[in-house]
Amino acid sequence: MKVFSGFPLKSKFTPIPNIFFSEVLPQIDDLAELKVTLHIFWVLYQKRGYPRFITYGELLGDPALMRGIEGQGSAPELLRQGLNRAVSRGTLLHLTLERNGEAHDLYFVNTDADRRAVEKIKSGELKLGELVKAEPYQISPEQPNIFTLYEKNIGMVTPIIAEELKEAEKLYPASWIQDAFKEAADLNKRSWRYISRILERWAAEGKHDGEPGRYSKADSSPEEYRRRYGHLLKR
Repeated sequence: MKVFSGFPLKSKFTPIPNIFFSEVLPQIDDLAELKVTLHIFWVLYQKRGYPRFITYGELLGDPALMRGIEGQGSAPELLRQGLNRAVSRGTLLHLTLERNGEAHDLYFVNTDADRRAVEKIKSGELKLGELVKAEPYQISPEQPNIFTLYEKNIGMVTPIIAEELKEAEKLYPASWIQDAFKEAADLNKRSWRYISRILERWAAEGKHDGEPGRYSKADSSPEEYRRRYGHLLKR
């Protein structure tokens, strides 16, 4: 078993209705149903547009989901089993649409808004346009924030360091912060003092990667630079 290292500071969250925990979760006795249901909550929360749904093809092509449900049998069979159970329970809504001679299975969370959307689709009042192709739905990997980078590369975030990290997060682009942590790690200089010096140097001299900083060198005189970054230089 791979041991989880813990949730990083400022992790993103997926909202799930409280009633799921009080009325639905206690009734679920099938692991595939539970994993599929939670996965769909997660994916649909990250989608945009109206209505939000996911196709069977997207689920089937999602490597994280399929790895998570395999082990007790065929993963595609367990996926179907989990979906059918969730639909029968009323957690999910299922709609089959015919398009170009092919049947597409669509799944929605059983909310009031999505119930109305499904009825509008069935009546022809709501057109979905081109359906999502039966291929993996790509979830963008969550980029580590400055607190996660600190904990991973240096150690526990203290209250004093937390204030400095918040300030640095406001001053520098996220890509600069990640690159500064990487440069420090490559040189085995794992300290916030060293990393902050890298960021200060890039802010003053330019990063030489074609990406402008939050404040350009041209409009920052030495006096203005000290005013903006003096609190960092005092450490």
